[in-house]
Amino acid sequence: MNSSDPDVKTEEEEEVPVNPELSEETPAAEVDPETDEQDPYAALEQDVLKWKELAMRTAADLENFRKRAAREREESVRYANQSLLEELLPILDNFEMGMQAAAQEKDSMVFVGMDMVRKQLNEFLSGSGVTEVPAEGLEFDPNLHEAVSQEESSEVEEGKVIRVVRRGYTLRDRLLRPASVVVSKSPEAKPD
Repeated sequence: MNSSDPDVKTEEEEEVPVNPELSEETPAAEVDPETDEQDPYAALEQDVLKWKELAMRTAADLENFRKRAAREREESVRYANQSLLEELLPILDNFEMGMQAAAQEKDSMVFVGMDMVRKQLNEFLSGSGVTEVPAEGLEFDPNLHEAVSQEESSEVEEGKVIRVVRRGYTLRDRLLRPASVVVSKSPEAKPD
């Protein structure tokens, strides 16, 4: 190589990129008052402190990133089947309506076969972390229940669920679908 070529830089001339944020934070090197020269050791100590702080911040950022990635990965695995299960719920509702119709003849082979399939479906759902939202007889909870109507009831306390129209489900701690319920209200007083 020709050292007179202006485009070719030697190792001494090569520029090191400087992070402007860190260079602003770094205090100036100490100046010797007798000679008006900077102490080279003080400047080096400043650089060491600057790079040590940068390394510590970078290590902390990396650790936070690893924890966040692990948490997101775990959550992704836990809820991977959520969309499949949400699409399965209306099919399950229709199956339950078929079970109610087949229950008219409990000795028939159709009912017996459907009951076996229902047991398998329930085992699959519970194995996947799906549980039914409790509703009937409980206090109405807008986080878990969807009120489709209200009915007057003298037997059931106001604000309690009288019956479930459509069952709701949770996937572990997430709500897949709220339970559609009928909620009680107190009977209106009749005018005299």
